[in-house]
Amino acid sequence: MAPFSLPFFLFTFTALFSFTLSRTTLVSHSTATLDVAASLSQAHDVISFDPQTIKPLDQAQEEAQLLNSSAASSPLITLPLHPRESLYTSNHKDYKSLVLTRLGRDSARVNSLNTKLQLALQGVNRADLEPMQTEIRPEGLSTPVSSGISLGSGEYFTRVGVGSPAKQFYMVLDTGSDVNWLQCQPCSDCYQQSDPIFNPTGSSTFRQLTCDAPQCPALRVSACRNNKCLYQVAYGDGSYTVGDFVTETVSFGNSGAIKDIALGCGHDNEGLFVGAAGLLGLGGGRLSLPSQVKASTISYCLVDRDSSSSSTLEFNSAAPGDSVIAPLLKSRKVDTFYYVGLTGLSVGGRPVSIPPSLFQMDESGNGGIIVDSGTAITRLQTAAYDALRDQFKRLTPDLPAAGNFALFDTCYDLSGRTSVRVPTVSFLFAGGKSLALPAKNYLIPVDNSGTFCFAFAPTSSSLSIIGNVQQQGTRVSYDLANNRVGFSPNKC
Repeated sequence: MAPFSLPFFLFTFTALFSFTLSRTTLVSHSTATLDVAASLSQAHDVISFDPQTIKPLDQAQEEAQLLNSSAASSPLITLPLHPRESLYTSNHKDYKSLVLTRLGRDSARVNSLNTKLQLALQGVNRADLEPMQTEIRPEGLSTPVSSGISLGSGEYFTRVGVGSPAKQFYMVLDTGSDVNWLQCQPCSDCYQQSDPIFNPTGSSTFRQLTCDAPQCPALRVSACRNNKCLYQVAYGDGSYTVGDFVTETVSFGNSGAIKDIALGCGHDNEGLFVGAAGLLGLGGGRLSLPSQVKASTISYCLVDRDSSSSSTLEFNSAAPGDSVIAPLLKSRKVDTFYYVGLTGLSVGGRPVSIPPSLFQMDESGNGGIIVDSGTAITRLQTAAYDALRDQFKRLTPDLPAAGNFALFDTCYDLSGRTSVRVPTVSFLFAGGKSLALPAKNYLIPVDNSGTFCFAFAPTSSSLSIIGNVQQQGTRVSYDLANNRVGFSPNKC
């Protein structure tokens, strides 16, 4: 018998232990657990959720100190963030009906973003829209002519104060548009909202913008009447808002207030706006709220849309130290969208075979992938989607298939299961960095009986979109000063 060699034994044991550990680490990163029971319980609860449990801000929060928006130092601004279903009573008889309605809004949203991009790429500007300058008429809005989305797709809300003294309003948050607006008295046509409609006569800081004010020509569609600047924003589903373009003081809870924010005072507003008083544009254009408050960063964490919990929207806060950092890119054609430097995707720890060019923006402004708070389901160019879906299906041979559902072509019957292990889906960024998604961010219930679908969809457009289902539970931090975007899981 050969003599025992302690060094050889230690080397062999160490190598075996290292191999076993690395293999275990690989397996743990290549799969994720989907809590089927918890997802179905939440789906049941959202149908019967009482929005009255969301409490408005108290009087102390409404009476905030006025901040100077032109100050050299940028103040930290923090706002509460609520999912759509927490603000109004659902009329849906079951979860399947709710999902179908959401997906319908989502398709309108995506169509509107693509239309906005194409208008920009085709060079449509104010001169092209000159016939609409003399008289803004809602009945002429069958075609989108402005930035923005169908507000019916707005899935997350915050509460801000408008005017002096401040009146509190729920507003949709939208990273895909720039113009801020809310419904105003007198209304020639206003939809139903949860708060009383803003009355400008009750505010000491309400100011009508004149036609020569610098904010007026920044609008894509505007008009001048009696030296008053009028605005118009139209959306892809025919929704619109028309009214006076004004400045007002906007207050942000305990974070203070900023004066002279340009916003639309809408007297004629129609569409799928549901509950909210208006919209806060968080895009990259000069009229957006971040631009007007001179924010160096924007940060939000989107809670599950089926949850009654809330999170925060923050301006000028530092990104969490564990953020996965990716390049934040800007288009020379359209300054609203936040493009991200995505290089690929992986499933089960294995990169998907997708040409990186499918995620890149070309010289003409086509292509690229944006991060968007209003789009629900991530859209990928068809070739990229097909490759992602096929790899996921190859790694889930034991999951029983279910039929297609609306825009989803990959669904599973998980009835009777309490949990399942599934391949991890990850976004890959420049420098070898990756963001692993929780299983509930890509396998979502579409009914109460246990049907779950792979929550990605193909698009024929060159524009890809990372939607809010994939962002849920992750703090997304836009570093506007350094052109970076960070993703930090579990930071709501």
